[in-house]
Amino acid sequence: MTEDSTVWLDDHQQRVWRLWLEVTTTLPAVLNRQLSRDSQLSVQDFEVLVRLSETDGGEMRVVALAEHMGWERSRLSHHLTRMEKRHLVERRICCSDGRGAIIHLTDQGMEALKQAAPGHAALVRRVVFGGLDCGHLDDLEIILTRIRQGLINEEKTNSTDTD
Repeated sequence: MTEDSTVWLDDHQQRVWRLWLEVTTTLPAVLNRQLSRDSQLSVQDFEVLVRLSETDGGEMRVVALAEHMGWERSRLSHHLTRMEKRHLVERRICCSDGRGAIIHLTDQGMEALKQAAPGHAALVRRVVFGGLDCGHLDDLEIILTRIRQGLINEEKTNSTDTD
């Protein structure tokens, strides 16, 4: 492809894309500061705890948790090790097959989640939803759903390319 035939984003797409990058970079940093200050949790810790709290028995296989979070298993495993050292979660052997590990939400992890949730929800409500009316919220849901579907389609395409 020659330099002249390079297809760039148009000016409007470029403005929106850069705004998207700014928001997706800044928002996690703001959320991390608030969670760290209020509960000594990171956004990633919070997500693990939320996902576990929403399951029966507060536990989930590592493989399933990695899939839900969109993380590589090795990355999640290292993160869970750090969370274990803080007694937020514990690994258990899977009784049904003895191979996979199950991550269990500890009482201390549940307490950390309960401590963190109100401040986190208040910040999200203020920063993300504060300037939106119901129409904006509906539009945002439609837009994000379409983007997510595009990502799912891209993943399917890439997974069939490597098979």
